[in-house]
Amino acid sequence: MSSLDFSTKIGSKRFSNPIFTASGCASSGQELSQFFPLTEIGAIVTKSIMTKARTGRATPRMAETPSGMLNSIGLQGPGIDAFLENDIPWLVSNSAKIIVSIAGETVDEYGVLARRLRAVPGISAVEVNISCPNVENRGQVFACHPDTAIAVIESVRRNIGGELPIIAKLSPDVTNIVEIAQSVINAGVDGLALINTLLGMVIDTNTMKPKLAGKTGGLSGPAIRPVAVRAIYQVHQAFPNTPIVGMGGVASGRDAFELVLAGASAVSIGTATFGNPTAVLQIRDQLSELLLEKGITDFRDAIGFAHRGV
Repeated sequence: MSSLDFSTKIGSKRFSNPIFTASGCASSGQELSQFFPLTEIGAIVTKSIMTKARTGRATPRMAETPSGMLNSIGLQGPGIDAFLENDIPWLVSNSAKIIVSIAGETVDEYGVLARRLRAVPGISAVEVNISCPNVENRGQVFACHPDTAIAVIESVRRNIGGELPIIAKLSPDVTNIVEIAQSVINAGVDGLALINTLLGMVIDTNTMKPKLAGKTGGLSGPAIRPVAVRAIYQVHQAFPNTPIVGMGGVASGRDAFELVLAGASAVSIGTATFGNPTAVLQIRDQLSELLLEKGITDFRDAIGFAHRGV
């Protein structure tokens, strides 16, 4: 990679390469660290943390689908206290770049989490997962309406100050994702994460009942990549100066390259790591080789290339 500048920026923070983990697929990185040093990838994006510990949904929680999988984990996690006591120090001791993902059931809960993270050393950015149900509004997902999306981001921005970049993670289950992106950009985000999983369902034709205990779950894997490419392309076209962390069905360097061409400044890998824990490294290396094959020596020159001359 010596002849390639593989670095990328989100807000004020620079990352050595654009390959990140996807929130929820590798907890806080300890599982992956047995296979490679975490310094080898651009950043670890933690599983979404909430104010209190959660056991998650009942099992079964996962089901295979054609070219993908459904998951219904239910934001299982240790809660912010244990996370700050155990996970952050471990990640810092392993010299990882850290993006902390947060989730909440109310606008105030997001604000509380942001305030707790404000003075924590070693964090590079905060991903605000607004693809969660809003218990104050009959289960409406925050990211599905501009008003609720704005309320969350404004609360996070007020409480976290100006030091840490804020990345809003958006849901593809909306009519106009550009409208939602505009609302959170106006509210003060530094970047966007596109896309979260799509809501899906599988029914077992033998038992004639839903396969997941929670009935519905998030669809991930190669099946959703064209949706991710479309969303990234549309949002980058509208807001070319807002960095996008792209994700959705990336299993190879060529897949990652497609998201970059659409407008992604970084690419998160999730489902692919379940079958191959070193997928992030392979995708990183394949992407760098592809860029050099195309005569691109600065990664940033490839971002949004598909828009040029169109």
